[in-house]
Amino acid sequence: MLGSVFLWGVDKVIPHLHPNANIEEAEGFHPDRRKRSTLLILAITLHNIPEGLAIGVAFGAVAAGFPSASLAAAVTLAIGIGIQNFPEGTAVSMPLRREGMSRTRSFMYGQFSGMVEPISAIIGVLAVTLIEPILPFALSFAAGAMIFVVTEEVIPGSQENGNKDLASMCLMIGFTVMMVLDVALG
Repeated sequence: MLGSVFLWGVDKVIPHLHPNANIEEAEGFHPDRRKRSTLLILAITLHNIPEGLAIGVAFGAVAAGFPSASLAAAVTLAIGIGIQNFPEGTAVSMPLRREGMSRTRSFMYGQFSGMVEPISAIIGVLAVTLIEPILPFALSFAAGAMIFVVTEEVIPGSQENGNKDLASMCLMIGFTVMMVLDVALG
């Protein structure tokens, strides 16, 4: 719950805009002063933080030697999150390109929006390896934060513009891929 409450609070403060939303629908502090593309970049960047924490905590648990943690599970999580980062980078780059930004700059902004993820992962690893007793709390915090992001940002965004069936099928395919990876590598 703390992870979800934390991200809920951050969601209320940091200006951001959901894909395919009008500027009037921007959320966060003083959204009327921000450009649409800036808000979209901030939204994607914001949601990359708990993903990085989850990866870092998983690898930190392996490094700390916790019996319930496995390298295969940590790698599976990293691969799964890495796969879904491709469309996120595109979700940042394409609107910037449409607004007239060069291909290189659009691409770089897409890349930079994901840079908080490895930084958050390092924080997660350090927290778990240096302060071992917080592992259960760190895992719970990361799980709550990720559940909030999925229910607040990802699922509603996937249902826009008449893509309900396609989005639902892709969700099921993604879930199946993650379960296959979990069983095969875990």
